[in-house]
Amino acid sequence: MDNRIGNTNAFAYIVNMPKSSAPKTKARVLSSVEVYRGPAFWVTTDQVLEPSGIRGRRDIVRHTGSVVILAVDETRAEPRVLLVNQYRHAAQQYLWELCAGRIDKGENELTGAKRELLEETGYTAARWKRILKFYASPGFVAETMSIYLATRLTAGTAQPEEDEVIELKFFPLGTAVSMVMTGRIQDSKTISGILWLSQKYGAKKLRK
Repeated sequence: MDNRIGNTNAFAYIVNMPKSSAPKTKARVLSSVEVYRGPAFWVTTDQVLEPSGIRGRRDIVRHTGSVVILAVDETRAEPRVLLVNQYRHAAQQYLWELCAGRIDKGENELTGAKRELLEETGYTAARWKRILKFYASPGFVAETMSIYLATRLTAGTAQPEEDEVIELKFFPLGTAVSMVMTGRIQDSKTISGILWLSQKYGAKKLRK
């Protein structure tokens, strides 16, 4: 049977999968060797037997997980989002991002989020809520990211690490959405948080 659908210019292929009520299984790890360890992450080379029966090598970047803080000023008619601007060597450019950082040993997610917000921006928040959790790049990175909405903000003194040079700025939500849609914001966690917030306020008109 030809399972192509569409017009003469484009086709989509549908793969027929057998129906089964059996639960999906995980890959079986046959061996795992740590090949690199650094201050932020470590890498393992795993030999695995996939649920499909395929055996292969998987190089995995391991990480303790990260927290992302969507700090929002709701005291004005249009909410404002706090973004940080810093140089990212991997991207070879300065990027506008939400405040974020890895979870330190012994911390839970919320404790880490509060610490990162204070360290990078000097702000504290009276209200916290986890809104999203996702994998940064699940093809080869085991890092999870949890985005916390932080509101009722109070300004204070930032406590950045020695190698952190950070610029802070509040952006009206409409402006932040425009920055996402025009490619001025290219960081995935920031795109996720801003679009989530725009969905929350979707019924309201946002200033561009």
